Amino acid sequence: MPELPEVEVTRQGITPYLVDQQATALTVRNASLRWPVPDIAQQIVGETIRNVRRRAKYLLIDTDAGTTIVHLGMSGSLRIVSRNTPVEKHDHIDLELASGKVLRFNDPRRFGAWLWCELPEEAHPLLSKLGPEPLKDGFNPAYLEQILKNKKKAIKLCLMDNHIVVGVGNIYANEALFAAGIHPETQAGNVDTERLTILVTEVKQILANAIKQGGTTLKDFTNAEGKPGYFAQKLHVYGRGGETCTQCGNLLSEIKLGQRTTVFCGICQTR
Repeated sequence: MPELPEVEVTRQGITPYLVDQQATALTVRNASLRWPVPDIAQQIVGETIRNVRRRAKYLLIDTDAGTTIVHLGMSGSLRIVSRNTPVEKHDHIDLELASGKVLRFNDPRRFGAWLWCELPEEAHPLLSKLGPEPLKDGFNPAYLEQILKNKKKAIKLCLMDNHIVVGVGNIYANEALFAAGIHPETQAGNVDTERLTILVTEVKQILANAIKQGGTTLKDFTNAEGKPGYFAQKLHVYGRGGETCTQCGNLLSEIKLGQRTTVFCGICQTR
């Protein structure tokens, strides 16, 4: 599943091609995504794109008339292609631009979304209850300590809760907890201020590094120009259950936590 760095890399990749361009056509070949593509999505046609933003894992394509909300789902991707580029399997949506370029949405598993919103994005049901962005100042040790106070839920599950902080998916939650030396099953309310401070720092650093390096290549992700990211080889724990810890040489443990694969070092990560 594309996580925050992959979505941010996609945003950075498509923005130069979209901003200040007029949308000339919207072709929907298959409207059956996670939610049906609404007819009102055609409102973007004739409008000039003012900005491309990201909120959590949602991409927001702004015009004066409203905003197209795009989610990549489990396997979605956006590409910038020429208008005469042949359509491939799972190419469900084309947004044609006056420049002759096309923003093409491909989604084999169809868990992605392409929606339209005329309200400020903070009022949209998908966005209104989201927590702070992890790379912004609102996500800080004092905030995290306050919101986790007395919580008995595992720290990893809290880190992946979009009501607490957005965009820290399974890959980066595993990595940040390893870097901070925190066992993923630790009750969130029991993590002290010192370790929460380290955790916030590691979350920000790991996500920023992933964005800088182009996103993590797993099964499905490639960036807007079709080039794969290259951060995967630097993962310390995710996908490495049963292998040796890069810090101490101990074998990494793998469990299910909240139905998600969780990998950790029982020596380097303490409760």
